[in-house]
Amino acid sequence: MNSIRKTKYVSDSLTEQVHVIRSLQINSYGRLFGGQLMQWIDETAGVVSRRHFGGDVTTAAIDTLNFKAPAYLNDMLVVIGRITYVGRTSMEVRVDTYVEELDGTRKSINRAYLVMVAVDGDGNPMEVPGIELKSVSEKAEWENGKKRYELRKKRRQEGF
Repeated sequence: MNSIRKTKYVSDSLTEQVHVIRSLQINSYGRLFGGQLMQWIDETAGVVSRRHFGGDVTTAAIDTLNFKAPAYLNDMLVVIGRITYVGRTSMEVRVDTYVEELDGTRKSINRAYLVMVAVDGDGNPMEVPGIELKSVSEKAEWENGKKRYELRKKRRQEGF
C-alpha cells in the first residue's frame, strides 16, 4: 500500500489532466459550472496525493480556490496538480487550471490549494513520504505551504 521510499520528488506525482468543455457542463450564463471545475480540481488533487502516498487518500480541506476567469463551451482545460507541502499524514496539493488555445498558449483561470490525508483501509490517517525539493520554485512553494499549514492550524484552534 504505502511506498517503500522515504522521500519522493514533486515530479513523481505531478499530474496533468485535459478536459474539453461540453454543453452539459455549461451554466445558464454560457460558462463552465464552477462546481464541475471544483470536481476536476478535487480529482486531480486526489491523483497527485495517491501517487505521492502510494495508497488511498481523502480530501480534508480546500484551503484556497480562486476563480480568475471563466471558461466556455469547447474550451480545452488543462488541470495541473503538484505536491507543495507534506506533514506527517497530510499533503498540500496546488492545482492550477488553464484554458489552452489551439496554438498551445495557456491562460490561467483558477488556482486552488487542497489538503489531502493519507488513510488506511479503515480510514485512519497514515504517515506519508517526505519530499526532496530540487528547484528554487519548489523550495519557495514549500515555505509558502508551511505558512498555510500554520494558518490552517491556527484557524482550527480558533474554531474555524
